[in-house]
Amino acid sequence: MHGPASPGWLLVALCAATGAYCLLRMRSDVEEQRRAAGGEALMGFGMAAMAVPAAVFTPPSWAWAAYAAVFGAAALRALWAARTSAHHLHHLVGASAMVYMAVVMAASPGHHGGGSGVPVVTGVLLLYFMGYVLLSGVRLVPATAGGGTVGWGDRPEVARACRLSMGIAMVAMLATL
Repeated sequence: MHGPASPGWLLVALCAATGAYCLLRMRSDVEEQRRAAGGEALMGFGMAAMAVPAAVFTPPSWAWAAYAAVFGAAALRALWAARTSAHHLHHLVGASAMVYMAVVMAASPGHHGGGSGVPVVTGVLLLYFMGYVLLSGVRLVPATAGGGTVGWGDRPEVARACRLSMGIAMVAMLATL
C-alpha cells in the first residue's frame, strides 16, 4: 500500500496473525466455524500481502491481476454462500473491496494522490467498514462460551476480535488508497 513503512508493517503483522488464527479455527469441530474461518484466513493473508510497504517491495505488475482474480473468485464464493448465511454478505463486501484495491493499485503503482478527493467507491467502502468496526466493537463485549472447555478454534470472542482487527485494517488500507 502507499504510505509510511512502519504502519504498513504493523498492518502486515496484524493481518498475518489474524490469518494464522483463522487457520487454527479451521480445525474446529463446528462446521460453520470452519467454513467462515477459511474465507477469513484468505482475507487476513491477502490483506497482509497487500499491506507490505511499497518502499520495501514493489510487486510485479501481474500480481495485482492475480489479487483481483483470487478475490474475485472469493467474492463469487461468498455470493453463493450468502444464500444460506447473511454473514457471507460481509465476506462478499470484503472480497469485493480487495478486488477494488487491487485494480486501483494496478492503475497507480508507486504513487497515488492528487487534489480530486476521495473516489465514491472508496468513500462508500470506508463508511461500510467504519460502521462494521463500530458494530464489531460493540459485539466484542464479553461473550459467554457456555459450559465446559472450549478449544482455541471455537472461542467466539477471539473470532470477533479477529474480525474487528481485519475491519480496522481494511479501514486503514482504504484510507491510504
